[in-house]
Amino acid sequence: MKMPRPLPTPFLLLAISVVVLALPASSSYPVLIPVAKDPATSLYTILVRDGANHVIDLAGPLLWSTCAADHSPAAFSCNATECRDANAFRAPSCGIAGRPCKNKCTAYPYNPITGTCAAASLIHTRLIANTTDGKNPLQQASVRAVAACAPRNILASLPKDVTGVAALSASGMALPAQIAANHRVANRFMLCLPRHGEGVAIFGGGPLFLQPEPSVGDLTTTLSFTQLQSRKDNPLYYIPVQAISVNHAPVPLPAGGVVFCSRMAFTALRPDVYRPVVDAFDRALARNDAKVPAVGAFDLCYRSSMLGNTRNGYAVPEISLVLEGGKSWTFDGSNSMVDVNGQTACLAFVEMKGVKAGDPNAAAVVVGGFQMENHLLQFDLEKKQLGFAKVPFFSSCSNFNFTKSQY
Repeated sequence: MKMPRPLPTPFLLLAISVVVLALPASSSYPVLIPVAKDPATSLYTILVRDGANHVIDLAGPLLWSTCAADHSPAAFSCNATECRDANAFRAPSCGIAGRPCKNKCTAYPYNPITGTCAAASLIHTRLIANTTDGKNPLQQASVRAVAACAPRNILASLPKDVTGVAALSASGMALPAQIAANHRVANRFMLCLPRHGEGVAIFGGGPLFLQPEPSVGDLTTTLSFTQLQSRKDNPLYYIPVQAISVNHAPVPLPAGGVVFCSRMAFTALRPDVYRPVVDAFDRALARNDAKVPAVGAFDLCYRSSMLGNTRNGYAVPEISLVLEGGKSWTFDGSNSMVDVNGQTACLAFVEMKGVKAGDPNAAAVVVGGFQMENHLLQFDLEKKQLGFAKVPFFSSCSNFNFTKSQY
């Protein structure tokens, strides 16, 4: 992608941001930001400002990045809405969070992989993006935002080209709410995570067209919807799920909820959920002749050459989350099996570690990135609903037309 030259002074940056935000054309279209998957960490990143990549965190409550020359201080008081939003959720691993505020607001950005956190000041920054009609990038836009200015030492274990975290939760200091408020668009966003290449994040609504456009059509017209829930004690997105089915045979789902976590590579099942699902899959596939020893965290693995293939990946039993109203979110072979080497494919669900079976404080299912890939997910924070749709097999989330991009 072609990157713009840095502007010479913070004053000019602010002036241009204000001018761009004032243009009627920019406020009438959603905001488009490309998404990439880091091959080393399997984390997803978005480009949010002048070439700086940020890790996507669906549960992140606070936009943060390392300090840059064009950042300007934000002198928010302890009682300011921004300060309250910045401290609404505290990472359990961040022992320094929650200290009494004295005069000037302090935020506590944390690394979602290591749990490391730091005390930080809030700053004004800008996000460089494009507007879109759902088919192409239209024009470059600058969106103002408030973020935490974090020290570089909390970047450990994040991709090497990352400078911060793009929070996508329903928090007032996360990216969706800030773009909605400053760019005058709806408070909802779409996420189409890629397995390879560049996927898309669109803030403000649809439509969405992928190539080949005439065959795929507007993907938002294929969305199914379910309730999107939240809890006061954390910023995670929950959906109500009644059961998990394997080849349409239901597996009871104990209490605990189903949540989304883009920073987890694969969907994790609590121990009391994991074993029934794995056993049901093993029985439904009935290919003991193709079994091979476990590989890493994957217990159920097969010789890939002995599994059949379909246009939707390996010919294996479908795994579905059974939702209210008879709807289901289904994972076929392309999202349920992962190739771990040239000869072996494994069931891409792992057992949750560090929790006990039936623990009411732990989610029953944590949907990871691999299962979200090549699905269109729409998080509507105004209507509190999740829209989901499988991208057709002849396309992918990497098939958005970025050729006119103004980045």
